[in-house]
Amino acid sequence: MKTIWDIDHACGHSSRTDLSSRAADQRAGYARWLAKRECPDCWRKEHQRDAQDTASWLVAKRAAEVAAADEWQERFRMPPLDGPERAVPWASTVRHQLMTAAYSALVSEGDLDEADWQELEDQARTVTRAGWWIDQREADAADLPELLAAASDNDRTNENPY
Repeated sequence: MKTIWDIDHACGHSSRTDLSSRAADQRAGYARWLAKRECPDCWRKEHQRDAQDTASWLVAKRAAEVAAADEWQERFRMPPLDGPERAVPWASTVRHQLMTAAYSALVSEGDLDEADWQELEDQARTVTRAGWWIDQREADAADLPELLAAASDNDRTNENPY
């Protein structure tokens, strides 16, 4: 029973493929299946291109999210966050998304009035540690009041530098 098969791939390339790792009765079927696919080189090139396109798209998406968070931060007078250089943009995006979702859940769809929301927003302004916001990235937006109340002094702005 032969183990080396000549495969004419769908991309037009041919390859010699060792199918000895397959059971003898499965080799012909697997060879037919391979013939309907691109050769390994074409497959690799296409998937590398997809990975590059995905990476480019992700960079653009992250930049748009950071820009939206920065605009929101300025508009609502939110203080800048403190933390490592790489964490701050991520935390700003999380804060923006969580605060926006909380407004929808608590005010637009819930029973919190604007005055109570302003108090909550003021509380959020005091939490400036980037890590705290990143830790809340998967939190339910409706839980924001409880989360802000639970924030420690280490998470909050300290007006006194001493």
